[in-house]
Amino acid sequence: MMLKLGVNIDHVATLRQARYPGLMESHNCEPDILSAAQSCEAAGAHGITVHLRADRRHIQDADVFRLRRGIRTRLNFEMGNTPEILGIALELAPDEVCLVPETREEITTEGGLNVVAQEVSLSGTVARLKGAGIRVSMFIEPDFGQVEASARIGADMVELHTGAFANAQGDAQHRELSRLEEASKRAHSLGLQVNAGHGINYTNVALVRGVPHLEDLNIGHSIVSRSVFVGLEKAVSEMLELMRIPV
Repeated sequence: MMLKLGVNIDHVATLRQARYPGLMESHNCEPDILSAAQSCEAAGAHGITVHLRADRRHIQDADVFRLRRGIRTRLNFEMGNTPEILGIALELAPDEVCLVPETREEITTEGGLNVVAQEVSLSGTVARLKGAGIRVSMFIEPDFGQVEASARIGADMVELHTGAFANAQGDAQHRELSRLEEASKRAHSLGLQVNAGHGINYTNVALVRGVPHLEDLNIGHSIVSRSVFVGLEKAVSEMLELMRIPV
């Protein structure tokens, strides 16, 4: 099985919003989100990931509907568990939804979703999404309790939060890698697809790609950062090359 790459293009929108924070109708409004997604696809990306946050700090409502109409690969829609965003997800009908924790104070998503503490509310959301034919993932810490709760509420997938691994060094990083490996094995044994994301870059992907049972990596900031120097298609191609080994 070969690892697949979902490219998170939130930070292409971050660049646009820095110049055009309230208006996207102008023909001069750039960079264009759909063009960015199509460049990722042209380079071989297997999917496009976007997070429509409650504060709309980067991706906007219009972006997700343009992407749904305009991309050829799968659309992975990250969202907080709120009635407003759930309504948009049901109207959008993306291929996949990944439920994530979200607070206004954070710079980016920090930590995994506490599925154990929110089983009741998340169960209802998962049921509605799956009833609409949407596959559902939980963005969680590599923790057996969170994995098992994700299975109980009917999730199709888990996305293991790799932030602690990415931020650690030396022995601490190898301990975090072991946590990812064990959580992945547990999730796989429960019939869950296993994905991973957060903080994965061109260096640490060499370790992440060896985690058993992984199917998708969702990578954004590192690819967008690299694209400043080499262009988006080459940045995606370089990451795919680093991932392209049997797992």
